[in-house]
Amino acid sequence: MARPDKAADVAEITDKFRASSAAVLTEYRGLTVKQLKTLRRSLTGNADYAVVKNTLTKIAANEAGISELDDLFAGPTAVAFVTGDPVESAKALRDFAKENPALIIKGGVLDGKALSADEIKKLADLESREVLLAKLAGAMKAKQSQAAAVFQALPSKLVRTVEALREKVEQGGAGTPAPAEDAE
Repeated sequence: MARPDKAADVAEITDKFRASSAAVLTEYRGLTVKQLKTLRRSLTGNADYAVVKNTLTKIAANEAGISELDDLFAGPTAVAFVTGDPVESAKALRDFAKENPALIIKGGVLDGKALSADEIKKLADLESREVLLAKLAGAMKAKQSQAAAVFQALPSKLVRTVEALREKVEQGGAGTPAPAEDAE
């Protein structure tokens, strides 16, 4: 029979998995408390970084419907439960790991799909959500400008054609047959 405190821990971790858009598993062996505190600060607003017990976290992940991470629960494990932008959190973890090689990114999950450590690094290489949205808006605005130019070109061309025909008629109708005179 499970102890109530462990059952409560599993329930809490399960809730964190369900409330998170992503979770990144790391190995923190060799990091000092000060370094972990710095890492937590760098993730503030985007993720909650927690040192976890492998067995309880594995049970919680399975209860949350995430079974792809089972192989990653070995050694000292900490999980970044991402509630904000996953790209920003991945960047923060990648940058911290560059400065502190003792932090190892094991893998994770994004929207229910398991990610390897390499995929998380690729995610970190993406531009932020705001930059991607700005680029999308710029592309959409450019397409609208192109469409407006096309729609404006048709009436403009028609007006130029009509004006050219009017000038031609005013100049004596060059190219139009002269009226035939009766020779009686």
